[in-house]
Amino acid sequence: MPSYEEIVDDLVHRHAHVAKKKMFGMDGFTANGKAAGGLFGEDMVFKLTDAAQREEALAIDGAHPFDPMGGRPMKEWVVVPKAHADRWPELAKAAVT
Repeated sequence: MPSYEEIVDDLVHRHAHVAKKKMFGMDGFTANGKAAGGLFGEDMVFKLTDAAQREEALAIDGAHPFDPMGGRPMKEWVVVPKAHADRWPELAKAAVT
């Protein structure tokens, strides 16, 4: 299972429009200068603009909408627990394409 760092390094290497960036107080990555994902505690978060991809991600056991402030979930963002890190690479790719 690749780590968060390995996943992001691979994205940056493969896609010129992807960059590492601190955001929302966490390690993150951007696509075309816009937030696309990051590491939230031990879990990974993804901005999934495609509704079908987002619903598929939310169906993963323990996944939930990203709500870092409590009470205001971020539109299109999904938290996927570390227990399902095997799914992170595909979701990270979806977040940047």
